[in-house]
Amino acid sequence: MTDRLLALVVDDDTTVRDVVGRYLDRAGYRVDVASDGEQALRTIATSPPDVVILDLMLPRLGGLEVCRRLRSSKIDIPIVMLTALGEEEDRVLGLELGADDYVTKPFSPRELVLRVASVLRRSRELPVRDAGIEPVVDGDLRVDIPGRRASLAGRELTLTMREFDLLAFLVRRPGQAFTRAELLERVWGWDFGDQSTVTVHVRRLREKIEQNPTEPTRISTVWGVGYRYDRAAE
Repeated sequence: MTDRLLALVVDDDTTVRDVVGRYLDRAGYRVDVASDGEQALRTIATSPPDVVILDLMLPRLGGLEVCRRLRSSKIDIPIVMLTALGEEEDRVLGLELGADDYVTKPFSPRELVLRVASVLRRSRELPVRDAGIEPVVDGDLRVDIPGRRASLAGRELTLTMREFDLLAFLVRRPGQAFTRAELLERVWGWDFGDQSTVTVHVRRLREKIEQNPTEPTRISTVWGVGYRYDRAAE
């Protein structure tokens, strides 16, 4: 069926590609595969998938570099990373580069399929759900939620899908404090997962919308709770 979503599985391990591909196929996806980073980029350029399942440890061109190139080219394809247990620093860096989720090896293929479905559902539901919402203007920050665009002092910001989702959620609820678990559930749509994902995305957002990210005035840390968006002083 040509209307099935296309998933690209990028891993140099033949067994992983086969197992993940088989589970995705059973879940109703079309599956393409690549064994290294360079092949993955060529495949994406010629036949863009709906989602990429990307191993970090790849020959010829690593997964982090693949992720960086995709995001710097503004290709907004959801990315689910595959990482090993000892790759926490790389996992955090991958999230900072714009990956949408990760699964740690060894993993359950069923969990991976659920993660893929969650990322895709989020990316496709938001434009419909947010239709008709007026842009939010806070000082020199403008967030056009239906258009999924944000600008600061007239300069358009380059945000990943998750960064924009988080910003849009917070600016519409100024003054309200949310725990990381609440943000994970209400922005990511997960009732499970590593809450450090939220921390990484908050840090990335601060780097893009705060005058001084080390002393944020918009996205404030509420000690013992989580985060709160504070509007600029009138």
